Amino acid sequence: MELYKLTIHEANELLRKKEISAKQLTESVLKRIEQVEDKIDAFNTITAEKALEEAEVVDKLIAQNEGISSLAGIPMAVKDNICTLDVKTTCSSNMLKDFIPPYDATVIERLKRENAILIGKANMDEFAMGSSTENSAFKKTKNPWDIERVPGGSSGGSAASVAADQAIFSLGSDTGGSIRQPASFCGLVGLKPTYGRVSRYGLIALASSLDVIGPITKDVTDCALVLNAVAGLDTKDVTSSSNPVDDYTTALKDNVKGFKIGVPEGFLDNNLDDEVKNSIDKAIKLYEKLGAEIVDIKLPHAEYALAVYYIIACAEASSSMARYDGIRYGYRAEDYKTLEELYKKTRSEGFGSEVKRRIMLGNFVISADYYDDYYLKALKVRTLIKEDFVKAFEKVDVILSPTSPTSAFKMGEKRDPMAMYLSDIYTVPANLSGLPAISLPCGFDSKGLPIGLQLIGDLFDEKKILQAAYTFEQNTDYHIKKPIL
Repeated sequence: MELYKLTIHEANELLRKKEISAKQLTESVLKRIEQVEDKIDAFNTITAEKALEEAEVVDKLIAQNEGISSLAGIPMAVKDNICTLDVKTTCSSNMLKDFIPPYDATVIERLKRENAILIGKANMDEFAMGSSTENSAFKKTKNPWDIERVPGGSSGGSAASVAADQAIFSLGSDTGGSIRQPASFCGLVGLKPTYGRVSRYGLIALASSLDVIGPITKDVTDCALVLNAVAGLDTKDVTSSSNPVDDYTTALKDNVKGFKIGVPEGFLDNNLDDEVKNSIDKAIKLYEKLGAEIVDIKLPHAEYALAVYYIIACAEASSSMARYDGIRYGYRAEDYKTLEELYKKTRSEGFGSEVKRRIMLGNFVISADYYDDYYLKALKVRTLIKEDFVKAFEKVDVILSPTSPTSAFKMGEKRDPMAMYLSDIYTVPANLSGLPAISLPCGFDSKGLPIGLQLIGDLFDEKKILQAAYTFEQNTDYHIKKPIL
């Protein structure tokens, strides 16, 4: 078996037994990148030299019989909106194409403490605005299952790199589904933790009340291992929670007997591809067979979630993007005569079309004339959506839904922005409510493309969704199947 095909826990076991070295594992992944990166275009930056140096450090620890962590020596990809010391962090935008952060994001500090190895920075939709990774200023990442199709977005490079075995695991960010949807399209496990569970310090903001960093992995066990490493209070992030951090690997039990799994009324009816619906129906029947109780629940305001999300996300994005003005850092236009002209040219040339669209929408909904009609009303409905989930979790342990209404679509297929935004219809409610949610493979369509199952948990109850996901995984083989490149 090629080493790059290993999961985190498989590689860790071999490293501890000294059957492989961290350098061998890293070299295997780098060789794999050489073989397939020209087909996939998952990376903006590859840090081969640094990765090999870090691998040698881990091998010295192993040679000295010092204990190593679960992530030591494991090559990872990191989404290109998470700051990495002395390594370019571009957000896949011309605005930040030469930006080299002077510090590490907290999640990177924590992974370095575990001796995980950064293999490269993954391509993404520009400033995380998109659902297909077609909005990158540099390249379009392809889905390893079918290179004519998108890998999802905005963490498309993070997902594609793991699906193509160019990294053992990756980090993404999730504002409205940007970890879960690409995980679904690429046949992987993707977890959006509870808002505040993982520090956002060093994550370049899209919408600060929605953004969350989380793992994309080959299986549920790996997901728990990465979450163990990155979760916890960070005093540098005012939104970070002081809730105690569990050992998430204790949730890896093949048992859902007594679990009450909620299925929202109407979720399996609207805008859902028939093949996706069939796979979700099979998943529900399997959970019943395994001893879970399926409960019909109502989320009456969920139908407004997509509209609410895009009002709030665009409003916050317009504020986040205001800092890119050509003055302090980032791209600056060269030919200008006045300060106003500098602003206009810098932002016109530095931002792509989707970013400009969302800035304009955001400025519109928070303008004096329309603030009450749009933004304020969206905040009120957001509260109603949260309250719906509070009531639902009084009756159930976990809520089940599709991750995406379709499997991966073809590149260029969704030119209408509204059609693209509908890709997030099942994922945005969890972001608006701050809830943890996981996507895992639950089947394949007639074209051989993966289909994702989403499980949503109550606040800070990642363990329940991990247990439910692990049980499903242990009783199916969808996660074992891999794309052929």
